Amino acid sequence: MKTAALITGLVVLAACGADGPPITPSVNTTVSVGSAGVQTSTGVTVRSGPVTVGASF
Repeated sequence: MKTAALITGLVVLAACGADGPPITPSVNTTVSVGSAGVQTSTGVTVRSGPVTVGASF
């Protein structure tokens, strides 16, 4: 699953600016500490007009 998300992210990143001005992706990273230990999550969002595509891993 992580491999598919990584490949999708790379394709989206490579497609930025292919037909016009580049689309800047935004990245959100969260690190939390709790009784279960340290947990991290990362999300990537690409927005072009009314269309938004995101992935979280």
